[in-house]
Amino acid sequence: MTEFNASEAQSKKMAAGICGILLGSFGIHKFILGYNQEGIILLLVSVLTCGFGAAITGIIGIVEGVIYLMKTDKEFYNMYLNGKQPWF
Repeated sequence: MTEFNASEAQSKKMAAGICGILLGSFGIHKFILGYNQEGIILLLVSVLTCGFGAAITGIIGIVEGVIYLMKTDKEFYNMYLNGKQPWF
């Protein structure tokens, strides 16, 4: 188990939250958190459906971005950086 780093948690939380809200359909927020497989899934769904799937993945990104920003730094760290929970 790694030690809680408040500045890392806060910076990743802000970056992932904002990118999730603004660029969620491309999975950028997943790449920021190190979830490459999940980021590729979101990106491919958006691209391979010629943008039609981007509406769904965009909603997922908005929901996840808001969830990220609503959590405290400690909760965010324990759930997404240390606990490695990839979805919601």
